[in-house]
Amino acid sequence: MTQRSIVIIGASARRAKFGNKAVRAYLDAGYKVYPVHPKEETVEGLKVYHSVSEIPDPVEVASLYVPPQAGEALLDEIAAKGIKTVFANPGADSPELVEKGRKLGLEVYVACSIVATGKRPEDYPD
Repeated sequence: MTQRSIVIIGASARRAKFGNKAVRAYLDAGYKVYPVHPKEETVEGLKVYHSVSEIPDPVEVASLYVPPQAGEALLDEIAAKGIKTVFANPGADSPELVEKGRKLGLEVYVACSIVATGKRPEDYPD
């Protein structure tokens, strides 16, 4: 069985941020996690990629922790990478983002991706 994989867009080294809690939740769930952030270098000991297209491996899921306009702008890159499932977390979603994602053939979920692991954000203290 192959290991599931996720890109956390907007990952943060700051443990109080949801972009960090998601990295920890998916690591705990056994996923291969690819943090993406334009300025960070490492998050929870993982190499940070500055864009989705830099990731050398195939990825199944993307989780957005960026403003809706930024996420919407990244959808073409996400689709080009072959990612099929996108979580637009609370605050990262907009009707325009959802509509564009669906037009690109993506499964877009407006939901907390941490909850999809069976955990809750509060399970990951600062």
